[in-house]
Amino acid sequence: MSPAELAARLTDPALRVVDCRASLQSVSAGREAYATGHVPRASFADLLEDLSGPVVPGKTGRHPLPEVDSFVGKLRRWGISRTHQVVVYDDAGGAFASRLWWMLRWLGHDAVAVLDGGFAAWVAEGWPVTDETVSEPAGDFAATPRGELLIEGRELAELAPTARKVLDARAPERFRGEVEPIDPVAGHIPGAVNLPFAGNLRDGRFLPPPELRARLVAALGGTPPEQAVVYCGSGVTACHDVLAFARAGLPLPRLYAGSWSEWITDPARPTERGDAP
Repeated sequence: MSPAELAARLTDPALRVVDCRASLQSVSAGREAYATGHVPRASFADLLEDLSGPVVPGKTGRHPLPEVDSFVGKLRRWGISRTHQVVVYDDAGGAFASRLWWMLRWLGHDAVAVLDGGFAAWVAEGWPVTDETVSEPAGDFAATPRGELLIEGRELAELAPTARKVLDARAPERFRGEVEPIDPVAGHIPGAVNLPFAGNLRDGRFLPPPELRARLVAALGGTPPEQAVVYCGSGVTACHDVLAFARAGLPLPRLYAGSWSEWITDPARPTERGDAP
């Protein structure tokens, strides 16, 4: 959704807006940015407190999915019901907002969009900003989880490399294992193809659908999208690649929500470095 489209709907009672700004370097950065100024009517979703569940060392990744009932309670507190159009945004090209976009799609709510260009585009176009805390009426969101959009690490590990197409949304240097600024092991899942989420963007906005489609089809190499698996470091930016599939008009691949940080908790799981074969 463009900033102008969102601005035109700000008074619509069927609209809900959620600010997903975050930083992997500072846990408080997103909330501080929200307090300074945000899109009118926007609630704030914290990456760690709202969009992730508890981390269990040696078992989960860095941003495990929260329990469904707990998350549904937060959606209701943000005033979200199944009748609402939800718009989510961040200041990172959609890298964090796409996580909430995916979670809503996972729970059966398709009326969700990411603000193209994020908060920067909203401000650049001169739309209003407020520091007031939102107060929407409580929602009654009911979840209908779509299990086909998820895959667990155990299931992925049991698939033969020839029976899967795994797409890695991280930056090329992390995929190749040349650097690893966050996780204790560098590299990627054997057989994975690098599909950096940043390649879905140009000047901070999503590529046009035909360009996205060409990029994604090339990465799939003939595999049907719904048979592909997307992962990243912790299940956040991989959602950006899933969003790209949706924007391109393609079926959604499965998300490995635990991603690399969960994969490497089992030392028996293989890893690779270097470029894909």
